[in-house]
Amino acid sequence: MFVQLHALTSYPSSLLNRDDAGFAKQLPFGGATRTRVSSQCLKYHWRNFDGENALYDMDVPKSLRSRETFERRVAKPLISDGYAKPLVYAGTAAIKALLLGESSHLDSSAYLKKSSFTDFVTAGFEEDPEVLRSEQVTIFGAPEMRYVRNLIRDELDSLNEEHSETIQDGEMLDEVEDDIYSQLREYFKSSSDIGKNLKGLELASGLDAAMFGRMATSDVLARGDAAVHVAHAFTTHAQESESDYFSAVDELRRDEPEESGELGAGHINTQELTSGLFYSYVVVDVPLLVSNLSGVEQDEWSEGNTDLAAEVMERFAHLMATVSPGAKLGSTAPYSYAQCLFAEAGTAQPRTLANAFQTPAPTQNVLENSYEKLGRYVDEIDQMYGVQTDRRLAAMGPTDALTDRLKVDDTTTVPALAEWTANQIQTA
Repeated sequence: MFVQLHALTSYPSSLLNRDDAGFAKQLPFGGATRTRVSSQCLKYHWRNFDGENALYDMDVPKSLRSRETFERRVAKPLISDGYAKPLVYAGTAAIKALLLGESSHLDSSAYLKKSSFTDFVTAGFEEDPEVLRSEQVTIFGAPEMRYVRNLIRDELDSLNEEHSETIQDGEMLDEVEDDIYSQLREYFKSSSDIGKNLKGLELASGLDAAMFGRMATSDVLARGDAAVHVAHAFTTHAQESESDYFSAVDELRRDEPEESGELGAGHINTQELTSGLFYSYVVVDVPLLVSNLSGVEQDEWSEGNTDLAAEVMERFAHLMATVSPGAKLGSTAPYSYAQCLFAEAGTAQPRTLANAFQTPAPTQNVLENSYEKLGRYVDEIDQMYGVQTDRRLAAMGPTDALTDRLKVDDTTTVPALAEWTANQIQTA
């Protein structure tokens, strides 16, 4: 079962998503250059939105995206609780190597190397947190980090009990180093149990990963496939852009020219601004979403927590219609609501409606022209494949011809459409 969302949203005078040179991202399509907003940008703003219908207003665990998750969520709390830094570093770095599949620290049998153990302990003495940081941004859930922290805490409690006389004020004596190394290696003997325990945690990787997925490079950490698929948004018409010249006035020079002997601006520059009507497309794989949120198998998704998935779906429909991506917030205020939100539900293979705009829409009366292209394309798809989905439409403007071609009785409101998408999950 899939829920598909299509949106048309107009942004005047904005710079929604920049490339490495500071220009608006682009996309060549249908022989014309379009302004583009990347899916990464869209997902970032949707998941981090803090307001009405925010995803993390629900009582669900958060996903942690950082290179410093093990340092901040595991090591620092343990050190604050009084555990010896060298041992905290050794335990934290060891479990990080296991979960991330860092072969440089593991031997062929997935055991911690003695040389790596020594490096971790040394880093603890020198307070060098780099061994605790991953090379790339990783995605972990708060429940996973809590489990890892408690696992290390239990090991450290055992070490303190067995070697209480030789672990003094964070110092580790040479005669017990081999014993401590051997005990830390036990992490890896029970790696399959660690993996099972992590996968058994409710929403272990957090809401973000449940929706948008995460990669995993080891056998211990659960890989999560994205249940919400997000396309890059692009303009239904050829790109429209302008190079905006601007200056910043040096007000002291302006008011007291005798002090500097100069008049004029303190800064002069240009920036690209664009305007356009963007087509956005999202697919929600309902069985996978329920599976990711509640831990059931996909083919048993109807037995899972469909209420939570329905609430996520309803909130997300609101976010797609109302939350804007955008740079230059202070100088362009790029806040727009969708002028059209079209929802579909069914079991058929999803299909984008982007090809409705393969030939760019004329920019004169661009919304009406885009409606015409969208309606005609959906009508042609339906004639070729048959009507395969149940549909709802929330739209403004000249919608009379659009409702007929999209096979909906009438337009509705965004809140009603969002509620309908939730009901598709609960009543399936």
